Parts: sequence; C-alpha cells; structure tokens
Amino acid sequence: MCKVGYTGEGKKCEDVDECDNDFNGGCVHECFNIPGNYRCTCYDGFMLAHDGHNCLDTDECMFNNGGCQHVCVNTVGSYECRCKEGFFLSDNQHTCIHRSEEGMSCMNKDHGCAHICRETPKGGVACECRPGFELSKNQRSCILTCNHGNGGCQHTCDDADNGPICGCHPKYIMHVDGKTCLEREDASLEISEGNTTSGADVDKRVKRRLLMETCAVNNGGCDRTCKDTSTGVHCSCPVGFTLQFDGKTCKDIDECQSNNGGCDHFCKNTVGSFDCSCRKGFKLLTDEKSCQDIDECSFERTCDHTCINHPGTFECTCNKGYALYGFTHCGDINECSINNGGCQQICVNTAGDYECLCHSNYKLHWNKKDCVDTCDVRCARKKTEKRFRKTIRTLRKTVSRDHFRVRVSGVDHEVARKSFKLSEPQESCGVGEMHVGNRCDQCSPGEYSPDGFKPCLPCPPGTYQPEAGRVSCFPCGGGLTTRYGSASLFQDCETKVQCSPGHFYNTTTHRCIRCVVGTYQPEFGQNYCISCPGNTTTDFDGSTNITQCKNRQCGGELGDYTGYIESPNYPGDYPANAECTWNINPPPKRRILIVVPEIFLPIEDECGDYLVMRKSSSSNSVTTYETCQTYERPIAFTSRSKKLWIQFKSNEGNSAKGFQVPYVTYDEDYQELIEDIVRDGRLYASENHQEILKDKKLIKALFDVLAHPQNYFKYTAQESREMFPRSFIRLLRSKVSRFLRPYK
Repeated sequence: MCKVGYTGEGKKCEDVDECDNDFNGGCVHECFNIPGNYRCTCYDGFMLAHDGHNCLDTDECMFNNGGCQHVCVNTVGSYECRCKEGFFLSDNQHTCIHRSEEGMSCMNKDHGCAHICRETPKGGVACECRPGFELSKNQRSCILTCNHGNGGCQHTCDDADNGPICGCHPKYIMHVDGKTCLEREDASLEISEGNTTSGADVDKRVKRRLLMETCAVNNGGCDRTCKDTSTGVHCSCPVGFTLQFDGKTCKDIDECQSNNGGCDHFCKNTVGSFDCSCRKGFKLLTDEKSCQDIDECSFERTCDHTCINHPGTFECTCNKGYALYGFTHCGDINECSINNGGCQQICVNTAGDYECLCHSNYKLHWNKKDCVDTCDVRCARKKTEKRFRKTIRTLRKTVSRDHFRVRVSGVDHEVARKSFKLSEPQESCGVGEMHVGNRCDQCSPGEYSPDGFKPCLPCPPGTYQPEAGRVSCFPCGGGLTTRYGSASLFQDCETKVQCSPGHFYNTTTHRCIRCVVGTYQPEFGQNYCISCPGNTTTDFDGSTNITQCKNRQCGGELGDYTGYIESPNYPGDYPANAECTWNINPPPKRRILIVVPEIFLPIEDECGDYLVMRKSSSSNSVTTYETCQTYERPIAFTSRSKKLWIQFKSNEGNSAKGFQVPYVTYDEDYQELIEDIVRDGRLYASENHQEILKDKKLIKALFDVLAHPQNYFKYTAQESREMFPRSFIRLLRSKVSRFLRPYK
C-alpha cells in the first residue's frame, strides 16, 4: 500500500496533487502541492484561518497604526492611511503633508486627485493612482482592481469596468456586503435504521455510513486532505496542524509551546507556522531561528575613537584627554577650565592635552604645574658660595667626614648624616619628593614640600591641595578656613552654604552661582564649573551632567549617489533651538530614494520639533515628507521632486534622540520598480523585514546596488542568501522579474 497522499499499487507510488481539482484542494486562495500533502496560503493582507483553508482579513491597523502618521482604516485584504483636516496623504501613502491654500499646485487642497498628484512642466497637475488601482475616465478618481488587496474580496476576485466583482469558494456563500464569504451549514447525513439496538445492527449501521462517505462529497468532511479507503474516508493535516479526535478537524499547532519553536529569542505563533524574532541588538540569521549579535563596531562612524562590542549592545570610549558625549562622540577636555588645570600660573589647552607655563623669571617645576624662581649667573654664584660656606662649617663640627655624605645637583647640594646601616644605593630625589624605602615618593594630596629637601608638610588651615607632589597649597579664598589640616579638597573648606550640582561657590560673594551655558557641575560643594568637551554646549545654564553637553553642528554626508542626514548630536539628544538645512541635488536622470529607519521626536511637544523634505525652501513647494512625531517602524519612499530641500528645527521644549536618515539616488529608468517595492506592505509586514531597513550594513549593500547596478555582481548568490531572509529575497525577486518581463 502507498502512504497517505500517494497513489499506486504499493510497489510504485506517485504523489497525489490535491490542488488539481475543482475545489482547489479546498483552499479559498492559493493551493500548493507538496510531496504527500498540500498547503493553503493566502494573498497579501489575509491570514490563514484555523481550518487551514479559509483566509481571513488581517487588520494591519492593529500593528503600529499600520505605519500611518494620522489615521489608519482597515479594509478587506488591505488598509489605507488617511489624514486629518488640513493635511493630505503623501506619495508614500503613510505620512501626511500640510495643505497650502495658495496657487494651483499639488500642494493646494483643491487639486482633485484621489491618490497621487504630479505637477506638469507647464504648471498644471496630473493625477496618478497607487499600485493596484486604475485611473478613471475623469482622470481624477481611482478604481480599485483585484491587484490590490484582492480587490477587497475575501475569496475570489474578477475585474470589471466598474471595479472588482467578488465570489466565494463552493463551500461558502456570499455575505450581503458582497465581499466576505460565510461557510454553508451542511445538513447532517441521517440514515433511518428503525428501532433496533443490537450490537450487530449498530456495527452494520456504522459500517454502512462509513462506506457512504466519500472524498468526492464535501471533501469527505475533512478539513484538509481526504483519502478514500476500504473503511471510509481518511483525513490528514498538513505540516503545522494536528488532526483532532473527531478525525476530521485540523487544529493549528502552537510550535512555540515546544522548545520555543527552536527560536533563540522570541517565538510568535501563526496559523500553520510560527515566526522567530530577536532581542534588540541581535539579528535573525537566514535559518530564521538563530539570533546573532550585531557587531555595531563593524559599522562605519559608530564611535569617534574606540568601539567595544558587547552582546546586544556596544560601548564607545575616548582617548586620554577627551570626554564622551552623545553616546558615540569624543570631544577635547578643556583641563584649564577646572581650577586653571592645577597650573600655578598659566594654563594652555591643546587637543587631547594641556600645558602649564610660567611668567618671566620663573621656570616650570618638575611636576609640570608649579613655577619656581630662576636667577642669573651672579645670583647662582652667590647662592653656591653661601651654601658651600655653610657646608664647610658643618664639616668642621664633625668628628669624622665618614659620618657625612654630600649630594650635589647643579648649584644645589645636600649634606646629610650617613647611616651606619648598609643599604642599597638610593636614587636621587627631585624637589617635592622624599625617600620612602629606596625610592622617591611624591608628597600626598593635602601636603606640600616647600623646598624639596625637607619632609612634606600638611597644608595649613584655610588651604587645600588635591594633587600629589606640589610645592604649595591652594587657598580656600574669601577668608574661609578648613575643617582640619591636610585638606585635599575644596569641599573641606568651611563654606557658608553648600552648593548643589549645576552651581559653584563664589568665594567673593559667598553665594552659589549657576553654571553658565556651555559648562556643567555634577557634584555638590564645588568652586568651579567644567567646560563642555570639544565644540559642544548646553541648552541652558545650571547643567549638572556631561550628557547635557550637545553638539549643535548639523551632521551628514550629502553625495551625488549615497549619503545621510542626521540630527545634531545624534545618537544623543539633539539641542534646543536647532535649525539644520540640507540640499540633495542628484546628477541628471537620477531620482532619490529615502529610508527612515526610525525617528524620535517628542509627540507631546505640539510639533515644536519637526523634519520636512520639500522641493525647495518655499512652503508651497512639493512636499515629500513631513513629520513631528516618533516612529520606530521604518519606512522607505521616493522623492516627489528631482531634488530635495530638507530642514530640521527644534524649539526650547523637550528633546529626543532624533534621526539618521540614509538616501540613495538611482537611475530614473527604475522608477516604476522602486516605487512598486517601497509601496508594498510586505516590505514592512514582519519584524524581520523591518530590521533589514534598520541594519546599516544591509542598507549600505542595497543602496550600493541601487546607485551602481554593476556592483550587483560583487555579491554572490550565497552571500545574498546569507544577508537577507528568504521571504525578503522572494519579495524582491518577484517584483524584479515582473519589471523585467517585458524585456525578455
């Protein structure tokens, strides 16, 4: 005998094509034959019902508002975005653009186009329809076809002059709405068997009923696969379903209940299947189950200096002399802004470092911060003679010269009593250092060494010293004293009030003063504010953290073929009252494609912060994109004009991460193909597809091929399969094939 799903005498079995019949295998949309079985699938905008045959509408508006900026309206097999009063829908069919009241152009609310408005070279307007619609005879309205959301039909769709005509599968009847289908209530098969109740009669009755069942009638009552056998019909279910106790019904298997469906991270059950997804910072591999850490450090421009990758995240660090701001950027630290860099006299800041200098008649001490007196030859001679006379007097008073040692360094020398204990040779100590054991140690913080030859002394009351190896201590100032001797911090000075972060103590007025714009102070009780690193500044005075230091320069690289725009200080929060302007002017016969992976603008700010893309700076010019909200769902769209003027503005209100938006220019001969791809809802249907549009490496590869099609041959078929999920490749392949078909 042959297995279920095959036919033959047993020695040779052939697969039964369950889809090759008038019932289409019982599938209301598409039926795919597989060895020994078959599977039903649904058109875009539908999902498979639990019976594995019927197709139900997917409510796209339930997920992130369908990606619509304003209003999402679900329809059978599709959805559409609508705009609030005073706005109209842009070409990407998701975002809304403010209407203009002036002039007859596509920006005017009375242009009359149902879908897409194009401005003609002569100054008029021409209407176009979205994919899946046809322009009506009035050249304004758009007629739905079966190519869009199955024409709004749940089962079958046929195009007619006035729009789609819907039909139902034989097992269903049409609903009064003319679009959806209802399952027929089949009458139960009843066989009158009299009043006998013997066991033999019951067995005969059951056997007779089984023999009367056949797959030719109502698919034998089977949900999915039906096979006639000597004992009656035999029902089976496709992969992803399990046969219930009634022997007829197929129930979806929740694969996520067993070993998480084999998914590394998240598992989401679907009818007849399941989907895996990954945590933030990971990407799904082409086996569509495994998750791999995204190595952000492999991207260009991730960190200014050093990037350290961690599982699911990354960390940026800066070289010595630089401070981290905006998560990824490094700015030079102005050490001179903190107590003059510790320099006794002059402090000069340099890139990544600083230098202490001295006034004339002073020289820099060995500690590179203090300044000591210098004198000419006459001065040096007098000092030398004086010290030698003192040395001679000391030597004359000794019993034996063997009890003393003399150490000379230039004009400086030292006479000291020798130790009778044998010890290892000691190194020569400089000023501000003393011997501890057999090595020279600096004076500790809170201490100083006035001449370098005596042991260190504690800082006197009213002074402090935070550094080691110094020849003096800093005064508290303003007549302040310290709580105890050997003070090492200004906080040890007894101020009249303790200043909170964002302030510094003014020793002249004995009040707390707010840190000025461009500086910050994270600690209590300090007498200084720290300058922001590099070219960054703060939005307001009284800042308390380096994270409030922001770069106001507008970033971005605008090339002829590829580039990106980004908000100031990205990925840190952008500054207040920022205004950035970019211009994209492609070479002749090239159009612009833009991908917004995600954008973060505070929605509670009443559109005080916004990003707009227009043909020119004129508010009446053709607008491609405009938003003042946060969207974590990516979107791709083509420019409505051949060049773009882009502006970002922020107010004094709340701030956010902002955006980094890549773009590519492509040959205008591919315009139809590109628009077909970016307007297809399947491009954004799954989380896996959305992650592609957020993956910098994959976007770079896609843009590389779009900008220079010959670069397609740089990538092998194997590389492509390893880069993108199978569903994404199938989507692109079908569209490219359809686009190239007229040329074959």
